[in-house]
Amino acid sequence: MKFEVEIREYPLASPFRITGHVFNGSRVIEVTLTDDDGVVGRGESSGAYYLAESAESMAAELTSVAEQIKGVQSREVLRGLMKPCGARNAVDNALWDLEAKRSGNTVWHLADIKARPLTTVFTIGIADTAGEMADQAASAEDYPVLKIKLDGNSPTERISAIRAARPDAQIVVDANQGWTFEQLVEVAPKFADLNIAMIEQPLPRGEDQALEGYQSPVVLCADESCLHLGEMDDASRRYQMINIKLDKSGGLTEGLAMAALAEERGLQLMVGNMMGSSLAMAPGTVIGQLCRFVDLDGPLLLLRDREPALTYEKSTVFPTTPEIWG
Repeated sequence: MKFEVEIREYPLASPFRITGHVFNGSRVIEVTLTDDDGVVGRGESSGAYYLAESAESMAAELTSVAEQIKGVQSREVLRGLMKPCGARNAVDNALWDLEAKRSGNTVWHLADIKARPLTTVFTIGIADTAGEMADQAASAEDYPVLKIKLDGNSPTERISAIRAARPDAQIVVDANQGWTFEQLVEVAPKFADLNIAMIEQPLPRGEDQALEGYQSPVVLCADESCLHLGEMDDASRRYQMINIKLDKSGGLTEGLAMAALAEERGLQLMVGNMMGSSLAMAPGTVIGQLCRFVDLDGPLLLLRDREPALTYEKSTVFPTTPEIWG
């Protein structure tokens, strides 16, 4: 099997700010696998910046195991070859695409999941003032579900302003590890009063033991604190929801295993993204069928998407088709 990895960059339409980080573009790796019959499978990954992954580091990691990847015949063999990471995500998803095209079936048939359109959140990044964020929320009137990025700076003031601007919206919050436990305990009841549906990753990864035994009035979702299948035991004691991002899980194969375990544990699910083009989002439309919340708005933040691209009609994202992936 022929193996290729390329670095691509997709500029954002405008800078995107979260706790401790500002994004101006999405640098990704694109993996292409070609079998002896000329059948091609592709996968894309941004990696996780908070794990010090970059397009360059992922490309280097894949180059170091290129010969082994050329001989990989199944996704399970790949899981044994590489740890869960952004680099494995690109290869795993390329293998799904390759398998679908070889078999003449779609990814929906292979995964035994029914395809349907999904409602994605629209993400509001951190701005300097509560008023600016409220204005952004008001201008996103076509999106019934908003995901609000917050840090430790006046979270209640910001959410109060956004709720006033969008009384109709379902709102979830993402603190990206930006709070202390004391701050969470203070703001959670206020967020419950403001009808906030979920708080994602309030505390830093590795510092969330305090959540064990804490009865939050708002559903808490693990993101950075649950990267892959091996971290779900701890997460299930601290959170009520898991955000499955294929960049951190190492691909759709692991993501589906996480979803199955979450169902066993009674955990709710969200599918997320680390930005990227439609090629990165396409496998997320599979996981998204199993989730309460869908965050696949990465291409909506780009100056331009790749072609062919997923179809977005305002907040609706349509399932991937074989022309795009799978």
